[in-house]
Amino acid sequence: MNLRSIDLNLLVALNALLTDRHVTRAADKIGLSQPAMSNALSRLRHIFKDDLLVRTAAGMQATPRALELTEPVRQVLRQIERVLDSEPGFDPATSSRSFTLRLSDLLGLLLLPRLSERLNVEAPGLEFDIIHASPTRTVEALEKDEVDMAVSMGLIHATSIRSACLMSDRMVCVMRRDHPLVGSPLSLDDFLAARQLKVSMSPTDRRFVDDVLSRLGLTRRVALNVPHWLLVPHVLERSDLLSVMPRRLALALGRSAMTIQELPFESDPFEWSMYWHRRHEGNQALVWLRQTLMDIVAENESG
Repeated sequence: MNLRSIDLNLLVALNALLTDRHVTRAADKIGLSQPAMSNALSRLRHIFKDDLLVRTAAGMQATPRALELTEPVRQVLRQIERVLDSEPGFDPATSSRSFTLRLSDLLGLLLLPRLSERLNVEAPGLEFDIIHASPTRTVEALEKDEVDMAVSMGLIHATSIRSACLMSDRMVCVMRRDHPLVGSPLSLDDFLAARQLKVSMSPTDRRFVDDVLSRLGLTRRVALNVPHWLLVPHVLERSDLLSVMPRRLALALGRSAMTIQELPFESDPFEWSMYWHRRHEGNQALVWLRQTLMDIVAENESG
């Protein structure tokens, strides 16, 4: 296929159509009229020799060929955006760049409030798309250029991925302020006997609590598994459950409803790190973002 004979703007239309699977909504998304988008779909069908989208009783459905195209088209457009958005003289005050950043809800709570505060003053034109993904999926997204940067812990990755420590942390035990165990150091026997709340999706709970206890031949009594950290204080304040969480999160959630105690066993500290692909090593926008996150951590530590 001769690229000179193809209008590459059709890829933008194709991406919108494959995302929305609705001609009018796709047209609105990229600023085209409905007839213009219908014309673009007709041209795309001719280029790919496939219907791409077919009308059914349930609405427009993508053909198998369209499903095959969805991810490659998204990646091509992202690469083009990166070429056009390369800003050797990046100025956050005037830039309208968009960042895709991988954060968990925990890390979002620690970083996003102060980041938003800074953006209001220093970089009002910047946009952020926050996603959450598993460790394996996060590394894949970095390799495929689907995310600009990730903040996570202990990712296993190839040398194409760069990393830098953002902040250190350690696990602590939390409970409501008038819990029966408050008032004296938490013993191992009391910890193991207490009914506990666990965040089921958290690798920190498993790695720095359950795996440590398992090596000692011990287990804790998990009475409740929840999928998100932000549920923890609301459950603890109405029960005698204990929970274990990163100390930074416990401090960010506030001491009004919870008290913090040290774990009654040795648990190694750990690091939250920033990860980005080597292809963006010298990207000034990402250099700015990494430094900004480090500044935010310093601000959090100073109060």
